[in-house]
Amino acid sequence: MPFYEHVYLARQDLAPAQVESLTEAFTKVVTDMGGEVKGTEYWGLRTIAYRIAKNRKAHYVLLNIEAPAPAIQELERQVSLNEDVIRYQTIRVDALETGPSAMMKKSDRAERGERGERGDRGDRGDRGPRGDRGDRGPRPDRAPRVEEGAW
Repeated sequence: MPFYEHVYLARQDLAPAQVESLTEAFTKVVTDMGGEVKGTEYWGLRTIAYRIAKNRKAHYVLLNIEAPAPAIQELERQVSLNEDVIRYQTIRVDALETGPSAMMKKSDRAERGERGERGDRGDRGDRGPRGDRGDRGPRPDRAPRVEEGAW
């Protein structure tokens, strides 16, 4: 059977428990049609790029699915009929990811460990021991500015 990744966005005013019940309902649709949901990920309430139906945020949920095509068609039909879902997308993939998705890995990076710590930045050129450049000295005198058309 083919593999699919299905992501849907639920309205911002739903409670996480309601989003969980939506996920269970969509899982039941897939299993009733002969498929299997291999994993689910709740990505949380996130800000979306632009307003969709007066919503600035949405609950993101990912379903990793192994199912025949008719099961996916029925899932998409049920999702499109549900008024709590504001967007969805299903993509066929060659294989399902075994670990956490990229969205979950992104939230694990709380510290700067992935990009490296900045630490002591001693290679700052002509800066003094405190890291500042010191006093620049007096400003050179400038000639008065003459504008075109002025008398």
